Amino acid sequence: MRLLVVEDDRDLNRQIVAALEQAGYAVDRAYDGEEGHFLGDTEPYDAVILDIGLPKRDGISVLEEWRKAGRRMPVLILTARDRWSDKVKGFDAGADDYVPKPFHGGDPGPAARAAARRRPRLGRSRLRRGAARHPRRPRHGRRRAGQADLA
Repeated sequence: MRLLVVEDDRDLNRQIVAALEQAGYAVDRAYDGEEGHFLGDTEPYDAVILDIGLPKRDGISVLEEWRKAGRRMPVLILTARDRWSDKVKGFDAGADDYVPKPFHGGDPGPAARAAARRRPRLGRSRLRRGAARHPRRPRHGRRRAGQADLA
């Protein structure tokens, strides 16, 4: 499972990444909203842990842009903000879960794993190019005129 952690507190970012890597995950990290947005927009992640209060670009706007662009990976918001209105903004922006800091046990991994399990399976998605389209699995496709082997 590949995860992205977007957290500006370098010590906390390092702790989260270390705990997730120790649990066997491949983890990328970002320290600001611009870098986090770029990675989440260009790389395939199974889940993202996203802080709201980020430099350069706040986490809510990053999440809104991902959702507008069709990025559907589960996103767990990790933040020190615990007001109800902040939670509502996060969920309205497209968050799958919301964990206030400090979190229990120093590891948001259980919530990240749960969010990743809810992720839609890629095997159901389809690729399209012109008149041809095919599912990611199995390795064959359809065209208007018939079937084509893509293996």
